[in-house]
Amino acid sequence: MPEVKEPPRARVSATAPSTLPELTELALRNNPKTRQAWFAARAAAAGVGIEQADDLPNITGFYGITRAQTISGTSGDLVPWQTRFGPSIALSYVLYDFGQSEFQAEAAEYRALATSLAQNRVLQDVVFQVEQAYYVVVGIDALVRVNEQSLKNTQTAHDAAQRRRESGLATAADVYRTETQVAQAQLNLTRSRGDLEKGRGQLAIAVGLPVNGDLNVQRLSGLPQISEITASLNSLLERAKTNRPDLVAAEAQARSARATAKATSRSGLPTVEIAATGGHTIFGDNRPSVSSYGVGLNVRIPIFTGFRDTYRVRQAEAQADQAEAARDALYQQTELDVWQSYYDLQTAGGAITSANSQVKSAEQTSQATLARYQGGFGSILDLTTAQLDESNARVQQIQSYLNWFTALARLNFSIGVSNILTATSTRK
Repeated sequence: MPEVKEPPRARVSATAPSTLPELTELALRNNPKTRQAWFAARAAAAGVGIEQADDLPNITGFYGITRAQTISGTSGDLVPWQTRFGPSIALSYVLYDFGQSEFQAEAAEYRALATSLAQNRVLQDVVFQVEQAYYVVVGIDALVRVNEQSLKNTQTAHDAAQRRRESGLATAADVYRTETQVAQAQLNLTRSRGDLEKGRGQLAIAVGLPVNGDLNVQRLSGLPQISEITASLNSLLERAKTNRPDLVAAEAQARSARATAKATSRSGLPTVEIAATGGHTIFGDNRPSVSSYGVGLNVRIPIFTGFRDTYRVRQAEAQADQAEAARDALYQQTELDVWQSYYDLQTAGGAITSANSQVKSAEQTSQATLARYQGGFGSILDLTTAQLDESNARVQQIQSYLNWFTALARLNFSIGVSNILTATSTRK
């Protein structure tokens, strides 16, 4: 069995936190998909040279050695063994083929263009994957800190309940209830830490790093800033038509298929070519060597090929129609992607405002309820409910920011730009 070797991959510093631009740059250099797309583009470019080779003559050199014994055509006697050797050269050049080679070269050029555009889309896809994985890691990291704070809050409530029980102001049920809340907070913290490690693994794979490597991501020091999208939806749809590399590549693929169909339709037509030969023969006996030359004009006329050319034309026409249908389907999908991403971003922006207000209110309620409970007023139910509301509000706040940045990355990807905010944002 062949041994599967680990691909060459770069390493990142385990101590210095990596930012999103640093991870994106590393992914573009290190992700196997980028190398795959690059070599595919090179192969398609070489295909153009292959088709353009028909515009040049074919020259073939030979060198042969022959030893034979023949019978004289006049007397019927055996001729002594003869040895002949020497070089020769043949040349052929197509003068006219009714445009078949031109359409083949045109198809190859469109294929190369489509492959190059597909490479650009692969780069955008890698950037999008890194952004998604990065925001997930940053969001779960913030969630871990929220769960850590929630655990501290429940432990504070548990201590307060124990002190009130010792003073005779609370029952054992109050203590047991706070113990349940502490256990639930510990469970939530354990789950979020596990999700964080899984998110780091996804980010490492997106960047092209070992999944078990030490990937340290720069965490948020505070609430991130968001910007308002001021461009209209119609303008974003128009930008997507010109900026999406895969959409332009689909158009190039359709034109390539149509050019191939035109070239195939001319394969049953005659071709005119010029042929020339030249050689120098040296004899093994005492006879002098001789040189020979020849030139001719050939007309190749396909008469019957078992209907092969007919079915090839039908196949090429169907493939061209298929490529055009695929282009139209991608066009519609592009419009839908931009439409959905735009409104996802608008919805996420409105949710952030609501989540921030909810956190502020829940935090004030939790602090006031804890102070009342520690002062001997209020019930443990009110305290645990207020703390749970605060924890849920902070989780919703983190999720709202994660949804906004994810929607922004998806909108950028659907339009085919690196950052739509650089041209559309006006306030923060």
